[in-house]
Amino acid sequence: MRLILLGPPGAGKGTQAKMLTEKLGVPQLSTGDMLREAVAAGTATGKKAKAVMEAGKLVSDAIVNAIVSERLDHKDCARGFILDGYPRTLAQADALSAMLRKKRKPLQKVVELVVDDDALVERIAGRYTCAKCGEGFHDKFKQPRNAGTCDKCGGTEFKRRADDNADTLRVRLFAYYKDTAPLTGYYHAQGMLRKIDGMGDITKVKRLLAAELGKGQKRRT
Repeated sequence: MRLILLGPPGAGKGTQAKMLTEKLGVPQLSTGDMLREAVAAGTATGKKAKAVMEAGKLVSDAIVNAIVSERLDHKDCARGFILDGYPRTLAQADALSAMLRKKRKPLQKVVELVVDDDALVERIAGRYTCAKCGEGFHDKFKQPRNAGTCDKCGGTEFKRRADDNADTLRVRLFAYYKDTAPLTGYYHAQGMLRKIDGMGDITKVKRLLAAELGKGQKRRT
């Protein structure tokens, strides 16, 4: 499965991508993770990205696209991948289409998680992660089974992002609607976009997403 998940900050893309990774056996690829991996590995593109970030500048589309291209060549992407947070702009979407054509790995599905803006504030403000393994939790929607203990690794320390607040969310939403939301029209015009209701709890959204992806599997058999 070669999939892009779209949706505004707090829509649940990362949470759903992690669960799909476990179910489908394909990697979740996020821009931040790919950048950090490339820098840590010391690849030619990673060195360029490191120099730019150390200078306090934004990493260019050219560097981001190159890092994505390198990551897609890894063996764990042979059976597919889930892109979360990339592409962010129409220019990146064009670059992705070109690189996937060259690699003969066409996208199979683009799914948008549709969530009301008002609900995003509650979701963003309540989320936190395990300081040890990064497993995500939420004050209301996903608390640890045993209070104060991470379900995944048993860690007992948790952290919250400093920018997980209403004021910062408004800035991030503005950037999303300005730069990333146009991707829905881009992929709709290609007949690839599917929308699912992201307003339910994690389990409900998981079922809806699985059903949508299952339709695609049936069409290909």
